[in-house]
Amino acid sequence: MSIHLVLTVIAADRPGLVSLLSDTITAGGGNWLDARMASLAGQFAGILLVSVSEERADALVESLQALQGLRLVVEKSAADAAAATAGTTLRLELLGQDRPGIVRDISRVLAEQQVSITDFETERTSGSFSGEAMFKARALLQLPPGLDDHTLRQALEALANEWMVDLSAAPTGSGAA
Repeated sequence: MSIHLVLTVIAADRPGLVSLLSDTITAGGGNWLDARMASLAGQFAGILLVSVSEERADALVESLQALQGLRLVVEKSAADAAAATAGTTLRLELLGQDRPGIVRDISRVLAEQQVSITDFETERTSGSFSGEAMFKARALLQLPPGLDDHTLRQALEALANEWMVDLSAAPTGSGAA
């Protein structure tokens, strides 16, 4: 029987870190399933999902923890725990002038509606014409059963109007946004 390992990794960024991780995972009988990784302020930060047989999981974790220069957190879960939950999935995209509190305000609306964020990515860029600091966010949202996506979109659009940002939220199967 397989289990999943969710790994978070932080290290001083340097060439070869992903190779080191993937070599260790493969040698330990693991299968790299999904990952999000970035270099942030000179630090490598990653989160990844690995599948491994139950019998080999502890040895793989020990091998990963023995890697020098990495801070690693490992959580085990049953492979079937990753199954999709009921409810609609929305893709959220936001673009507007950067200001403190954008993530706080969006996450508050989502928490009030019991919406789970399954994927979240943000970045700060310069406006193409103005050079002003712009904030971009992209997220996949899992709505709880019973929550209508129109209701959530209305709550998010009220925030977008207040902030004067472009915001779209559309079901992932619609091909929109």
